[in-house]
Formats: sequence, C-alpha cells, structure tokens
Amino acid sequence: MTESIDERIARVSFDANGLVAAIVQQHDTREVLMLAWMDAEALRRTLMSGRVTYWSRSRQEYWRKGDTSGHIQLVRGARLDCDGDAVLLLVEQVGAACHTGTRTCFDADDLDPVVAVS
Repeated sequence: MTESIDERIARVSFDANGLVAAIVQQHDTREVLMLAWMDAEALRRTLMSGRVTYWSRSRQEYWRKGDTSGHIQLVRGARLDCDGDAVLLLVEQVGAACHTGTRTCFDADDLDPVVAVS
C-alpha cells in the first residue's frame, strides 16, 4: 500500500516556525541551484502538482517558482534527509534558478577555504 501525501509530509521535521529547508538540485547534472523554505502546504502543493512551491519568509506568502519570471522548476524527484529536517528537490530547471538571473544562487562569493589533502 502506498503512503498518502499527508503520511509522507508527516515524516518531515519542520522547525519551530513550521518550515523546512529545501535544497534544489538539477536532476541530471546534480548542480546545486538554490535553497529555499517550505511549510507543509508548500510541500503538499509541490508533491501534488509537479511544480515547486515555496514559502516566502520575507513576504509571508506562497510563491510558485517561475510564475512571474517564467523560470520554472519541474519536479523530477524529492527526498528527505536522514533526520527529516531538510528536503532535497530534484528538478528540471527552465531558465535561471536565482532571483539575480543566474543559473545558480551559489555562484557569488567564494569563501576561499583551505582545501584538505587526503
């Protein structure tokens, strides 16, 4: 028997604000595109529709990626981490993922770490 959407969402450990971090990755290249936040309803909408919906902490409203920009995210997979406190969304990114217009949000400041040698 397959779990219902509500049973799957019940496995998520939402924080005190009712949110979970959503790490977004391009499904075929595994490129990390962005991090955003979801509440239970945003996750439900995402799992049910095949398009990613987030919760905007600054605007206090839902936003479906691409509705205004055209840069949509088509769901190709979704997984919980081992603690249930982060969601990994595998998507087909159409256009830029970042609000700045770039492919990924992780192309900004390089923190220039010391690289470990094995």
